[in-house]
Amino acid sequence: MSSNPVIWEPDSARIRASAMYQFMQQQGFEDYAGLHQWSIDNSPAFWSALCEFCDIRFERPAETVLARPDNFMDAGWFEGAELNFATHLLRHTGDKAAIVFCGEDGARREFSRDELRENVARVAASLRASGVEKGDRIAGFLPNCPEAIVAMLATTSIGAIWSSCSPDFGINGVVDRFGQIEPKVLFAANAYFYNGKICDLRATVAGVATAIPSLLKTVIVPFAEREPVDVDIEHVLLWQEFLGADAKLEIEAVEFNHPLYVMFSSGTTGVPKCIVHGHGGTLLQQSKEHVLHTGVTADDKLFYFTTCGWMMWNWLVAGLGTGATLILFDGAPFYADGRILWEIAEREGITIFGTSAKYISALENTGIRPSEDFALPGLRTVLSTGSPLAPASFDFVYEAIADDLQLASISGGTDILSCFALGNPILPVRRGELQCKGLGMATEIYSEDGRSVVGEHGELVCTRPFPATPVGFWNDPDGARYRAAYFERFPGIWAHGDFAELTEDGGMVIHGRSDSVLNPGGVRIGTAEIYRQVEKLDEVVESIAIGQNWDGDVRVVLFVLLKDGIALTDELVGIIRKTIRDNTTPRHVPAKVISVPEIPRTKSGKIVELAVRSVVHGEEVNNTEALANPEALQYFRGLPDLET
Repeated sequence: MSSNPVIWEPDSARIRASAMYQFMQQQGFEDYAGLHQWSIDNSPAFWSALCEFCDIRFERPAETVLARPDNFMDAGWFEGAELNFATHLLRHTGDKAAIVFCGEDGARREFSRDELRENVARVAASLRASGVEKGDRIAGFLPNCPEAIVAMLATTSIGAIWSSCSPDFGINGVVDRFGQIEPKVLFAANAYFYNGKICDLRATVAGVATAIPSLLKTVIVPFAEREPVDVDIEHVLLWQEFLGADAKLEIEAVEFNHPLYVMFSSGTTGVPKCIVHGHGGTLLQQSKEHVLHTGVTADDKLFYFTTCGWMMWNWLVAGLGTGATLILFDGAPFYADGRILWEIAEREGITIFGTSAKYISALENTGIRPSEDFALPGLRTVLSTGSPLAPASFDFVYEAIADDLQLASISGGTDILSCFALGNPILPVRRGELQCKGLGMATEIYSEDGRSVVGEHGELVCTRPFPATPVGFWNDPDGARYRAAYFERFPGIWAHGDFAELTEDGGMVIHGRSDSVLNPGGVRIGTAEIYRQVEKLDEVVESIAIGQNWDGDVRVVLFVLLKDGIALTDELVGIIRKTIRDNTTPRHVPAKVISVPEIPRTKSGKIVELAVRSVVHGEEVNNTEALANPEALQYFRGLPDLET
């Protein structure tokens, strides 16, 4: 019997209506465990069946599905096949909305399927006329707006390679990323909105364009239409000029592994890594996750709170392939009275609401209860990622958002543009757990000595190749950096860098990043285990834990951000320590508890334990451009409490 009870499960009608159930029946299985094991043991058959089920359209079929199953970095998926990611995303036609954009300032714009195709065709024609060819790079420095999707699909359609980052990066942060890949065209906004303010981007765009000599043209998207659009650089055009005349949509077939995206690592410990993802692997993996694991259909209104600098933007955009309507939002999620995302959810009829664990935790602190304040009859799924979703946040979702929906905490990363563990519409939800391992993903947990374990903490690994592994790293001709990033820990095995646990029920718990694991007395402790306990206290907003080198060992130091008006008294420190000790182990109890006014995080909302640890040890953090609030690091430098 499970030690972690079910808090929600789908009824039989919902199960039988799901694509996951239908796919499972087609393959002759009666339960997910059997289907998953088959997808691992018979990988070529599984991915072939998925292509048929999701109607993946190849211009040229594969000569072989998996050529080298023992070679993770060069497995040879679908060798000889040709296709294009854009073909799949643009296959739906008609007047139905493909994209609805909702801005913080109240703006609303809608693109039908046909309008999306027409705009993609026009931008693609202009890219070709500008000299862009297959393999060239195109960059987007844009808010989460329809033009970003149009530019990406136009780029993709001609076999060029898309890369984007969000507009809140400074010049150095943008150049650190785009400068490595030498784009030919830059799409950039003149401004963006955030928390009631208009942020002028013109000086940043000019600085970026000047610093990247490969640029032939810079295209300005007038995102804030009432604001100036003039940028003092050569070869600059406005979006409307670049759109040009009507054009025929021409999509070039490319090989399965032809580069589609260049994604960037967070870059908090150095210049960001440029991770290259291919057309075929990305399409298959994201189609699997949308259609089977999330159950997205053409009737859905799919929303994810994201920026163009987070991988969830790429994940969201792939939802166009299902025929669903994408709901985009750009701005501050708690703008004005903090209700804006739920106002949009009610007005637009969002059925799948995606966000971060940080947002759910922050929503709880606002006192907003969407189930009481908004009519959300169609909402059936809430997705959460970015960091581990605490068990208390599971409770909050079912108490304050809806008591009958699938809450899917999902985990993967920029490295694979997808997930290792995620949701499943035919399985129950257990408090604090990700529902299952993804189909086709031979995900296991390894102990330090490389044993596969269940019910123990260890390294999240994948033991067999899957199509969505990166094509490689940019400027890494011999693959040395790629190999070092994932395959040095356990030779021939993908080590993802998460500290996790497989449960007896087939679910997973993420305990934090491996590189932030604490090691007091030689015992490995996941930081998420501490956060789960501390952040359920009413006095604590959030926390961050590090291991400080001390007396030849490592001691746990916990920094807490307290609610306004709350002081860190000896009594509160005692409560924090007791809560941790009672619910974890004595080794989890921090030697020091210190109050700080702010906790540093990346622009995608992840707290940065490594950067804090570096500051505490007097080391320099070389690249703070990736941080949303780099000034917060100063609070951790030279603290007297850390010297005793």
